[in-house]
Amino acid sequence: MTAAAAASEEESLAAVRAFVLDDGRLVRAVASGRRRNTTVPYRRIELRYVDVRAGRRLQVTSYDETQSHTRNVDVGAAAATVVDELLAQPFSHWHVDGRDETVQLRFTKRGRALLHRAAKCEPVEVDHAHDRVKRRRLDESDPLFAALGMTTADGSIKPSRRSKFRQVQDLLNVLDPVVADAVARGPGAAMSSGRPLRVVDLGCGNAYLTFAAFRYLTEVKQVPTRVTGVDVSATARAHNDDVAAKLAVSGRIDFVAGTIVDVELPEHPDLVLALHACDTATDDALARAVRWKAPVIIAAPCCHHDIQRQLAANPPRDPHRLITRHGILSERLADVLTDAFRAAVLRLAGYRVEVMEFVDSRHTPRNALIRAVRTGAPAERAVIDDYHALCRQWRVRPVLAQQLVDIHPVLRAEA
Repeated sequence: MTAAAAASEEESLAAVRAFVLDDGRLVRAVASGRRRNTTVPYRRIELRYVDVRAGRRLQVTSYDETQSHTRNVDVGAAAATVVDELLAQPFSHWHVDGRDETVQLRFTKRGRALLHRAAKCEPVEVDHAHDRVKRRRLDESDPLFAALGMTTADGSIKPSRRSKFRQVQDLLNVLDPVVADAVARGPGAAMSSGRPLRVVDLGCGNAYLTFAAFRYLTEVKQVPTRVTGVDVSATARAHNDDVAAKLAVSGRIDFVAGTIVDVELPEHPDLVLALHACDTATDDALARAVRWKAPVIIAAPCCHHDIQRQLAANPPRDPHRLITRHGILSERLADVLTDAFRAAVLRLAGYRVEVMEFVDSRHTPRNALIRAVRTGAPAERAVIDDYHALCRQWRVRPVLAQQLVDIHPVLRAEA
Protein backbone atom coordinates (compact mmCIF):
# COMPACT_ATOMS: atom_id res chain seq x y z
CA MET A 1 0.00 0.00 0.00
CA THR A 2 1.28 3.46 -0.89
CA ALA A 3 -1.49 5.40 0.87
CA ALA A 4 -3.56 5.07 3.98
CA ALA A 5 -5.98 2.19 3.65
CA ALA A 6 -8.57 0.68 5.93
CA ALA A 7 -7.71 -2.72 7.35
CA SER A 8 -8.94 -4.82 10.20
CA GLU A 9 -7.36 -4.08 13.54
CA GLU A 10 -5.94 -7.60 13.71
CA GLU A 11 -4.33 -7.37 10.28
CA SER A 12 -2.89 -3.93 10.97
CA LEU A 13 -1.41 -4.89 14.33
CA ALA A 14 -0.01 -8.08 12.82
CA ALA A 15 1.78 -6.03 10.15
CA VAL A 16 3.30 -3.76 12.82
CA ARG A 17 4.27 -6.77 14.95
CA ALA A 18 6.11 -8.51 12.12
CA PHE A 19 8.04 -5.34 11.30
CA VAL A 20 9.01 -4.56 14.91
CA LEU A 21 10.25 -8.11 15.53
CA ASP A 22 12.50 -8.04 12.46
CA ASP A 23 15.81 -6.86 13.98
CA GLY A 24 17.44 -6.73 10.55
CA ARG A 25 14.95 -4.15 9.23
CA LEU A 26 13.77 -2.09 12.20
CA VAL A 27 15.37 1.31 12.72
CA ARG A 28 12.91 2.57 15.34
CA ALA A 29 9.28 2.10 16.31
CA VAL A 30 7.25 4.67 18.26
CA ALA A 31 3.85 4.20 19.90
CA SER A 32 2.04 7.32 21.09
CA GLY A 33 -1.34 8.87 21.76
CA ARG A 34 -4.41 7.06 23.01
CA ARG A 35 -7.68 6.06 21.46
CA ARG A 36 -10.91 7.73 22.48
CA ASN A 37 -12.17 6.93 25.99
CA THR A 38 -9.08 4.86 26.86
CA THR A 39 -5.91 5.25 28.89
CA VAL A 40 -2.36 4.11 28.18
CA PRO A 41 0.41 3.44 30.72
CA TYR A 42 2.90 5.80 29.06
CA ARG A 43 2.56 8.80 26.79
CA ARG A 44 5.18 7.41 24.40
CA ILE A 45 7.08 4.16 23.80
CA GLU A 46 10.18 3.79 21.62
CA LEU A 47 11.68 0.50 20.46
CA ARG A 48 14.96 -0.22 18.69
CA TYR A 49 17.51 -3.02 18.60
CA VAL A 50 20.89 -2.51 20.26
CA ASP A 51 24.04 -4.59 20.42
CA VAL A 52 25.37 -4.93 23.97
CA ARG A 53 28.19 -7.08 25.31
CA ALA A 54 25.81 -10.01 25.88
CA GLY A 55 24.37 -9.81 22.37
CA ARG A 56 21.50 -8.14 20.57
CA ARG A 57 18.58 -6.84 22.62
CA LEU A 58 15.29 -5.06 22.00
CA GLN A 59 15.58 -1.71 23.80
CA VAL A 60 12.25 -0.44 25.14
CA THR A 61 12.14 3.18 26.33
CA SER A 62 8.93 4.30 28.04
CA TYR A 63 8.20 7.99 28.67
CA ASP A 64 5.86 9.20 31.40
CA GLU A 65 5.16 12.85 32.18
CA THR A 66 8.51 13.52 33.84
CA GLN A 67 11.12 10.93 32.87
CA SER A 68 12.06 7.98 30.70
CA HIS A 69 12.48 4.33 31.67
CA THR A 70 14.69 2.02 29.57
CA ARG A 71 15.03 -1.76 29.59
CA ASN A 72 16.75 -4.22 27.25
CA VAL A 73 14.89 -7.43 26.40
CA ASP A 74 16.29 -10.66 24.94
CA VAL A 75 15.58 -11.13 21.24
CA GLY A 76 13.17 -13.97 20.54
CA ALA A 77 10.32 -15.11 22.75
CA ALA A 78 10.90 -12.42 25.40
CA ALA A 79 10.86 -9.64 22.79
CA ALA A 80 7.73 -11.10 21.18
CA THR A 81 5.95 -11.12 24.53
CA VAL A 82 6.83 -7.48 25.21
CA VAL A 83 5.74 -6.39 21.72
CA ASP A 84 2.44 -8.26 22.07
CA GLU A 85 1.81 -6.54 25.41
CA LEU A 86 2.45 -3.12 23.86
CA LEU A 87 0.27 -3.82 20.84
CA ALA A 88 -2.55 -4.77 23.20
CA GLN A 89 -2.45 -1.26 24.69
CA PRO A 90 -4.84 1.27 23.06
CA PHE A 91 -2.19 3.54 21.55
CA SER A 92 -3.68 5.63 18.76
CA HIS A 93 -0.59 5.76 16.57
CA TRP A 94 2.31 3.52 15.66
CA HIS A 95 5.17 4.83 13.52
CA VAL A 96 7.61 2.13 12.44
CA ASP A 97 10.70 3.21 10.56
CA GLY A 98 12.68 0.52 8.80
CA ARG A 99 15.71 0.03 6.59
CA ASP A 100 13.67 0.02 3.39
CA GLU A 101 10.13 0.95 4.38
CA THR A 102 8.06 3.06 6.76
CA VAL A 103 4.81 1.77 8.23
CA GLN A 104 2.28 3.94 10.05
CA LEU A 105 -0.82 2.70 11.84
CA ARG A 106 -3.39 5.21 13.01
CA PHE A 107 -6.73 4.69 14.69
CA THR A 108 -9.47 7.20 13.89
CA LYS A 109 -11.82 8.68 16.48
CA ARG A 110 -14.30 5.98 15.55
CA GLY A 111 -11.70 3.29 16.14
CA ARG A 112 -11.06 2.42 12.50
CA ALA A 113 -7.51 1.26 11.72
CA LEU A 114 -5.68 3.04 8.87
CA LEU A 115 -2.43 1.44 7.72
CA HIS A 116 0.05 3.30 5.55
CA ARG A 117 3.15 1.72 4.01
CA ALA A 118 5.75 3.64 2.02
CA ALA A 119 8.91 2.22 0.44
CA LYS A 120 12.11 4.27 0.77
CA CYS A 121 13.88 5.45 -2.35
CA GLU A 122 17.17 4.14 -0.97
CA PRO A 123 17.73 1.75 1.95
CA VAL A 124 19.19 3.30 5.09
CA GLU A 125 21.71 1.79 7.46
CA VAL A 126 20.33 0.27 10.65
CA ASP A 127 22.31 1.49 13.67
CA HIS A 128 22.47 -1.03 16.50
CA ALA A 129 25.04 0.88 18.55
CA HIS A 130 24.03 0.89 22.21
CA ASP A 131 25.53 4.22 23.23
CA ARG A 132 24.55 6.53 20.43
CA VAL A 133 26.04 10.00 20.53
CA LYS A 134 23.28 12.50 21.10
CA ARG A 135 22.89 14.84 18.14
CA ARG A 136 23.63 18.39 19.14
CA ARG A 137 23.58 21.60 17.15
CA LEU A 138 26.98 22.52 18.61
CA ASP A 139 29.19 19.80 20.03
CA GLU A 140 30.98 20.10 23.37
CA SER A 141 34.27 20.20 21.48
CA ASP A 142 33.38 23.46 19.73
CA PRO A 143 35.98 26.14 20.62
CA LEU A 144 33.16 28.41 21.76
CA PHE A 145 32.64 26.54 25.02
CA ALA A 146 36.31 26.66 25.95
CA ALA A 147 36.44 30.40 25.17
CA LEU A 148 33.42 30.91 27.45
CA GLY A 149 35.09 28.99 30.28
CA MET A 150 32.46 26.25 30.20
CA THR A 151 34.78 23.26 29.76
CA THR A 152 37.18 21.30 31.96
CA ALA A 153 40.81 20.59 31.06
CA ASP A 154 39.79 17.46 29.12
CA GLY A 155 37.27 19.42 27.02
CA SER A 156 34.01 18.25 28.62
CA ILE A 157 31.33 20.64 29.86
CA LYS A 158 31.66 21.53 33.54
CA PRO A 159 28.81 20.19 35.69
CA SER A 160 28.02 23.74 36.81
CA ARG A 161 27.63 24.81 33.17
CA ARG A 162 25.44 21.92 31.98
CA SER A 163 22.24 23.96 32.20
CA LYS A 164 23.79 26.73 30.12
CA PHE A 165 24.98 24.16 27.58
CA ARG A 166 21.43 22.77 27.31
CA GLN A 167 20.09 26.29 26.88
CA VAL A 168 22.45 26.81 23.96
CA GLN A 169 21.14 23.65 22.29
CA ASP A 170 17.54 24.71 22.95
CA LEU A 171 18.11 28.07 21.29
CA LEU A 172 19.73 26.52 18.23
CA ASN A 173 16.85 24.06 17.90
CA VAL A 174 14.47 27.03 17.76
CA LEU A 175 16.71 29.00 15.41
CA ASP A 176 17.35 26.25 12.87
CA PRO A 177 13.88 26.16 11.22
CA VAL A 178 13.89 29.89 10.43
CA VAL A 179 17.46 30.30 9.15
CA ALA A 180 16.22 29.85 5.59
CA ASP A 181 13.53 32.51 6.14
CA ALA A 182 16.10 34.99 7.46
CA VAL A 183 18.42 34.36 4.50
CA ALA A 184 15.66 34.44 1.86
CA ARG A 185 14.12 37.66 3.17
CA GLY A 186 17.51 39.22 3.98
CA PRO A 187 20.62 38.72 1.83
CA GLY A 188 18.67 36.47 -0.51
CA ALA A 189 16.30 39.32 -1.32
CA ALA A 190 19.02 41.98 -1.63
CA MET A 191 19.75 43.51 -5.01
CA SER A 192 23.43 42.76 -4.66
CA SER A 193 24.46 39.24 -3.70
CA GLY A 194 27.17 38.27 -1.29
CA ARG A 195 26.31 40.38 1.74
CA PRO A 196 26.28 38.57 5.09
CA LEU A 197 23.24 37.78 7.17
CA ARG A 198 22.83 40.62 9.65
CA VAL A 199 21.98 39.61 13.22
CA VAL A 200 21.43 41.77 16.30
CA ASP A 201 21.02 40.51 19.87
CA LEU A 202 19.25 43.14 21.97
CA GLY A 203 20.10 42.82 25.66
CA CYS A 204 22.81 40.24 25.04
CA GLY A 205 24.41 40.29 28.52
CA ASN A 206 27.49 38.06 28.55
CA ALA A 207 26.51 36.83 25.09
CA TYR A 208 26.60 33.05 25.59
CA LEU A 209 23.66 32.70 23.25
CA THR A 210 24.86 35.43 20.90
CA PHE A 211 28.11 33.59 20.27
CA ALA A 212 26.28 30.27 20.00
CA ALA A 213 23.98 31.64 17.28
CA PHE A 214 26.98 33.10 15.44
CA ARG A 215 28.96 29.84 15.61
CA TYR A 216 25.98 27.79 14.47
CA LEU A 217 25.14 30.06 11.55
CA THR A 218 28.72 30.37 10.33
CA GLU A 219 30.27 26.99 11.13
CA VAL A 220 27.32 24.59 10.88
CA LYS A 221 24.92 26.28 8.45
CA GLN A 222 27.78 27.89 6.52
CA VAL A 223 25.95 31.22 6.29
CA PRO A 224 28.20 34.33 6.17
CA THR A 225 27.02 36.30 9.19
CA ARG A 226 27.64 39.66 10.84
CA VAL A 227 26.47 39.97 14.47
CA THR A 228 26.03 42.95 16.78
CA GLY A 229 25.32 42.46 20.48
CA VAL A 230 23.71 45.30 22.43
CA ASP A 231 23.71 45.64 26.21
CA VAL A 232 23.66 48.55 28.62
CA SER A 233 26.61 47.12 30.58
CA ALA A 234 30.06 48.31 29.58
CA THR A 235 31.52 45.43 31.63
CA ALA A 236 29.58 42.93 29.52
CA ARG A 237 30.87 44.59 26.37
CA ALA A 238 34.48 44.24 27.52
CA HIS A 239 33.94 40.58 28.41
CA ASN A 240 32.32 39.86 25.06
CA ASP A 241 35.05 41.63 23.10
CA ASP A 242 37.58 39.43 24.89
CA VAL A 243 35.71 36.24 23.93
CA ALA A 244 35.47 37.43 20.33
CA ALA A 245 39.22 37.96 20.29
CA LYS A 246 39.83 34.44 21.64
CA LEU A 247 37.68 33.03 18.84
CA ALA A 248 39.37 35.28 16.25
CA VAL A 249 36.03 36.66 15.06
CA SER A 250 36.35 40.28 16.15
CA GLY A 251 35.87 41.48 12.60
CA ARG A 252 32.52 39.67 12.23
CA ILE A 253 30.93 40.13 15.65
CA ASP A 254 30.94 43.34 17.68
CA PHE A 255 29.31 44.64 20.83
CA VAL A 256 27.74 47.98 21.68
CA ALA A 257 27.17 49.39 25.16
CA GLY A 258 23.79 51.09 25.00
CA THR A 259 20.05 50.72 25.51
CA ILE A 260 17.67 48.83 23.25
CA VAL A 261 15.67 52.00 22.63
CA ASP A 262 18.62 54.19 21.65
CA VAL A 263 20.92 51.84 19.73
CA GLU A 264 21.58 52.83 16.14
CA LEU A 265 22.68 50.24 13.58
CA PRO A 266 24.34 51.07 10.26
CA GLU A 267 21.97 48.64 8.50
CA HIS A 268 18.70 47.04 9.47
CA PRO A 269 19.06 43.45 10.74
CA ASP A 270 17.67 40.30 9.14
CA LEU A 271 17.40 38.42 12.43
CA VAL A 272 16.65 40.00 15.81
CA LEU A 273 17.30 38.11 19.05
CA ALA A 274 15.99 39.29 22.42
CA LEU A 275 16.66 36.62 25.02
CA HIS A 276 15.62 37.19 28.63
CA ALA A 277 15.24 40.97 28.41
CA CYS A 278 13.45 42.01 31.60
CA ASP A 279 9.84 43.19 31.69
CA THR A 280 9.09 45.84 29.03
CA ALA A 281 12.63 45.63 27.64
CA THR A 282 11.26 42.70 25.60
CA ASP A 283 8.58 45.04 24.24
CA ASP A 284 11.29 47.58 23.39
CA ALA A 285 13.17 44.91 21.46
CA LEU A 286 10.07 43.69 19.62
CA ALA A 287 9.12 47.26 18.72
CA ARG A 288 12.59 47.97 17.31
CA ALA A 289 12.45 44.74 15.30
CA VAL A 290 9.04 45.62 13.83
CA ARG A 291 10.19 49.14 12.91
CA TRP A 292 13.25 47.63 11.23
CA LYS A 293 10.89 45.24 9.41
CA ALA A 294 13.17 42.45 10.54
CA PRO A 295 12.43 39.26 8.59
CA VAL A 296 12.82 37.01 11.65
CA ILE A 297 12.41 37.70 15.39
CA ILE A 298 13.22 35.32 18.24
CA ALA A 299 12.37 36.58 21.72
CA ALA A 300 12.43 34.76 25.05
CA PRO A 301 10.78 37.09 27.59
CA CYS A 302 11.94 37.20 31.19
CA CYS A 303 9.86 38.73 33.99
CA HIS A 304 6.44 40.27 33.30
CA HIS A 305 5.31 43.19 35.43
CA ASP A 306 3.49 45.80 33.34
CA ILE A 307 0.25 43.90 32.72
CA GLN A 308 0.29 42.77 36.35
CA ARG A 309 0.52 46.41 37.44
CA GLN A 310 -2.38 47.32 35.16
CA LEU A 311 -4.50 44.48 36.54
CA ALA A 312 -3.78 45.64 40.08
CA ALA A 313 -4.55 49.29 39.31
CA ASN A 314 -7.72 48.55 37.35
CA PRO A 315 -9.07 45.18 38.53
CA PRO A 316 -11.09 43.21 36.00
CA ARG A 317 -14.81 42.82 36.39
CA ASP A 318 -16.53 39.78 37.82
CA PRO A 319 -16.14 36.85 37.45
CA HIS A 320 -12.47 37.34 36.56
CA ARG A 321 -11.77 38.76 40.02
CA LEU A 322 -11.87 35.18 41.25
CA ILE A 323 -8.52 34.79 39.46
CA THR A 324 -6.84 38.12 40.19
CA ARG A 325 -7.66 38.13 43.91
CA HIS A 326 -4.96 35.47 44.41
CA GLY A 327 -1.44 36.84 44.00
CA ILE A 328 0.15 33.75 42.46
CA LEU A 329 -2.72 33.23 40.01
CA SER A 330 -2.74 36.91 39.08
CA GLU A 331 1.01 36.73 38.40
CA ARG A 332 0.66 33.66 36.18
CA LEU A 333 -2.30 35.18 34.39
CA ALA A 334 -0.27 38.32 33.69
CA ASP A 335 2.52 36.18 32.20
CA VAL A 336 0.11 34.47 29.82
CA LEU A 337 -1.72 37.67 28.88
CA THR A 338 1.51 39.56 28.25
CA ASP A 339 2.88 37.04 25.77
CA ALA A 340 -0.55 36.49 24.19
CA PHE A 341 -0.81 40.24 23.54
CA ARG A 342 2.75 40.33 22.16
CA ALA A 343 1.96 37.51 19.75
CA ALA A 344 -1.28 39.22 18.69
CA VAL A 345 0.43 42.58 18.10
CA LEU A 346 3.10 40.93 15.96
CA ARG A 347 0.40 39.22 13.90
CA LEU A 348 -1.33 42.57 13.38
CA ALA A 349 2.04 44.02 12.34
CA GLY A 350 2.40 41.47 9.53
CA TYR A 351 4.20 38.53 11.13
CA ARG A 352 3.54 34.81 11.28
CA VAL A 353 3.92 34.01 14.98
CA GLU A 354 4.56 30.92 17.09
CA VAL A 355 4.74 30.78 20.88
CA MET A 356 6.58 27.71 22.17
CA GLU A 357 8.59 26.28 25.02
CA PHE A 358 12.20 27.47 25.14
CA VAL A 359 13.92 25.68 28.00
CA ASP A 360 12.45 22.86 30.06
CA SER A 361 9.93 24.07 32.63
CA ARG A 362 11.91 22.26 35.31
CA HIS A 363 14.61 24.94 34.96
CA THR A 364 12.34 28.01 34.95
CA PRO A 365 8.57 28.60 34.92
CA ARG A 366 9.05 31.51 32.50
CA ASN A 367 10.11 29.42 29.55
CA ALA A 368 8.01 30.73 26.68
CA LEU A 369 9.63 31.83 23.43
CA ILE A 370 8.14 33.91 20.62
CA ARG A 371 9.30 33.15 17.07
CA ALA A 372 8.04 35.39 14.30
CA VAL A 373 8.62 35.54 10.54
CA ARG A 374 7.60 38.65 8.62
CA THR A 375 5.10 38.05 5.81
CA GLY A 376 3.82 41.60 5.38
CA ALA A 377 0.26 40.25 5.20
CA PRO A 378 -2.43 42.77 6.17
CA ALA A 379 -4.15 42.31 9.50
CA GLU A 380 -7.27 40.14 9.37
CA ARG A 381 -10.45 41.77 10.62
CA ALA A 382 -11.21 38.86 12.94
CA VAL A 383 -7.78 39.14 14.58
CA ILE A 384 -8.19 42.90 15.00
CA ASP A 385 -11.60 42.43 16.63
CA ASP A 386 -10.37 39.65 18.93
CA TYR A 387 -7.37 41.73 20.00
CA HIS A 388 -9.47 44.74 20.97
CA ALA A 389 -12.06 42.54 22.68
CA LEU A 390 -9.32 40.99 24.81
CA CYS A 391 -8.00 44.44 25.74
CA ARG A 392 -11.48 45.57 26.79
CA GLN A 393 -12.19 42.37 28.69
CA TRP A 394 -9.07 42.68 30.85
CA ARG A 395 -8.99 46.51 30.81
CA VAL A 396 -5.33 46.74 29.82
CA ARG A 397 -3.23 48.48 27.18
CA PRO A 398 -0.22 46.41 26.05
CA VAL A 399 3.04 48.36 26.00
CA LEU A 400 4.06 46.92 22.63
CA ALA A 401 0.85 48.18 21.03
CA GLN A 402 1.42 51.67 22.41
CA GLN A 403 4.94 51.67 20.96
CA LEU A 404 3.73 50.72 17.46
CA VAL A 405 0.39 52.48 17.14
CA ASP A 406 1.89 55.29 15.04
CA ILE A 407 2.85 52.88 12.24
CA HIS A 408 0.02 50.37 12.79
CA PRO A 409 -3.18 52.34 13.56
CA VAL A 410 -5.19 49.11 14.00
CA LEU A 411 -3.51 48.91 17.42
CA ARG A 412 -5.10 52.15 18.63
CA ALA A 413 -7.22 51.57 21.74
CA GLU A 414 -10.94 51.46 21.06
CA ALA A 415 -13.45 53.13 23.32
